[in-house]
Amino acid sequence: MRPRPPVKGRGIFSGTGIIVTGLAATLVALLFPLWSYENQSNNGVDVLNAEVVATQYGPLSELDREFITKVRLAGLWELPAGQQAQQKGTTAAVRTAGQHLVEGHTFLDARVRDVASKLGLGLPNEPNDQQKGWLAELNAAQGVDYDRKFANILRLAHGRVFSVVAQVRAVTQNSLVRALADDANTTVLDHIRILEDTGYVDFDALARDMAATGTPAPAADPGTVVPLTPSPTFTLPPAAASPAPTGS
Repeated sequence: MRPRPPVKGRGIFSGTGIIVTGLAATLVALLFPLWSYENQSNNGVDVLNAEVVATQYGPLSELDREFITKVRLAGLWELPAGQQAQQKGTTAAVRTAGQHLVEGHTFLDARVRDVASKLGLGLPNEPNDQQKGWLAELNAAQGVDYDRKFANILRLAHGRVFSVVAQVRAVTQNSLVRALADDANTTVLDHIRILEDTGYVDFDALARDMAATGTPAPAADPGTVVPLTPSPTFTLPPAAASPAPTGS
């Protein structure tokens, strides 16, 4: 039985069909990521724009609001910790560090309340759970053990906030936040130095703690508006001048 002769053109059209199908699949593969990206409502740019609030002092970002909250929270526990160190510190260096904390956070708290008031932001009126835990640990410590814990706990806390201050100062578009970051930078650096001058800071442990914790988590609801009332635990008199420089 003779084999049937091939139909002319079948091989050509078959091959062309494979090529066209392949090209079409490739085109779909290339276009699909672009279509998907363009239709995402939560990409980085959209999220950033959604978190920015317009004010007469310039755009106010979520990072700005978080920073304002952190400055207030720092004063709510570091100011009483400084007052305590002036009483419980066993060395002049520890008591001097306590004095710097009181002066610095009295000044910063007056500044942050003024900024928050102008921007219409609410502020917390008590420390967060971690800060309350630090205060409880310091309350329980005595003697040299107190000096050591005071220096290391406060130095760790200042190191964490120092990186936040730098980030805010580098990117904020709000003039009030920029000025507050300048004041916070000066104050926090002064506190870092005076705490290190106590001689109790364990730099190896500090490096391990900073590496383990990494970037601090954002404050919960930094933009939530609550009544601006004085702290229920202690008074915060307005500061007339910047904190004294290290060694004063």
